[in-house]
Amino acid sequence: MQRNPFDEIEDLFDRMGRSFEESGIGRFQDISLDVVDADEAIEVVADLPGFEKDDLDVSVSGRRLTIAADHEESSEVDDDQYVRREQSQRSVSRTITLPTEVVRDEVAASYRNGVLTVTLPKAEPAGDDSTQIDIE
Repeated sequence: MQRNPFDEIEDLFDRMGRSFEESGIGRFQDISLDVVDADEAIEVVADLPGFEKDDLDVSVSGRRLTIAADHEESSEVDDDQYVRREQSQRSVSRTITLPTEVVRDEVAASYRNGVLTVTLPKAEPAGDDSTQIDIE
């Protein structure tokens, strides 16, 4: 079986991210999360305080889960002597490789009190792709 070179590059980035996190040099990822491998599903719990549900984007591609959040906020104070306008923008994202294939059509997500929970049902094992060939 031939490996996809892009998968190898993504695995390298994952390993580099873990190395940075473990070394304490800097925070390579912006989203703190837990991954639980249960019997029939994978559950990912991500801490995203300060974001609203509409700020979040969750997607699955192959065995990769991507969580992204983008929040813009502005406030304006206007009185007779002083006008002030403040704007802030915060964006975070993280992509992880899942330990197994998942059923993408059955993925469910919920967001409560700054915690995103994504439940990814495991796909049945693909089985043996080999085919017996009769020789004449």
